[in-house]
Amino acid sequence: MRKIQKAVIPAAGLGTRFLPATKATPKEMLPVVDKPAIQYVVEEAAAAGLNDVLMITGRNKRALEDHFDRNYELESALTRKGDDERLVRVQESSDLATMHYVRQGDPRGLGHAVLCAEPHVGDEPFAVLLGDDLIDPRDPLLARMTEIQEREGGSVVALMEVAPELIHQYGCAAVEATSQSDVVRVTGLVEKPEPGDAPSSLAVIGRYVLDPAVFAVLRETEPGLGGEIQLTDALQQLAVDEKLGGPVHGVVFRGRRYDTGDRGDYLRAIVRLACEREDLGPDFRDWLRGYVATEL
Repeated sequence: MRKIQKAVIPAAGLGTRFLPATKATPKEMLPVVDKPAIQYVVEEAAAAGLNDVLMITGRNKRALEDHFDRNYELESALTRKGDDERLVRVQESSDLATMHYVRQGDPRGLGHAVLCAEPHVGDEPFAVLLGDDLIDPRDPLLARMTEIQEREGGSVVALMEVAPELIHQYGCAAVEATSQSDVVRVTGLVEKPEPGDAPSSLAVIGRYVLDPAVFAVLRETEPGLGGEIQLTDALQQLAVDEKLGGPVHGVVFRGRRYDTGDRGDYLRAIVRLACEREDLGPDFRDWLRGYVATEL
């Protein structure tokens, strides 16, 4: 199996849940402490050895390209001031990976966004990272997924145990156990099932490592839930018919995940990450304890 080097990050969504903040600012650029959410995702890809990143964008997403480009005027100003610490932090984003961009044009769902990556990806296996899920760098989920794909072939999805009453918010996997405690074989996938119809409590979270055979399946996939082309539907086909390009495995993730796709979860992610920072954590935790004690 070839070593996976390419990552695809869909970033064409309108971010309507965060209006009016996202009226002129891409939701992916909203700060999580002091970095935009999208930078955490690119850092994760780079840490897993994926040094070629394709971002699927849309209208009003130019700020994404600017963030991962060099800003010579700002760098010169910081150099003149002798502010080496901030200079390094500004340059980090442009040194992470080789960045590419393509517009989705007509946003027709995650499956369609992935299909837009075909000319760039070609016939190589590749990773897909969704920006709403931030995975703690101390829990190298993506590296584990690429390891499984390179050994077993086919595609790999990230799974996480969720409460039964929440499963309708996710794609849900029917699975069989393997000899490895954190790896399962996926036998079926259902997009956002009703709790009583869910085949398990294992939800698909926003990390995928895909065989290029998924492109041919996506081209034949009819619009599903919400009138969109669902990646889950294509993976369901690969899971039930391995001749198409299966098998499909799942890595059951039990680490730290920060959800930034919901306003409440976004705020909780900021608090959790700020508390764990060495430079911010001690003072912030002291303030938080006092606030909780006196205000709540």
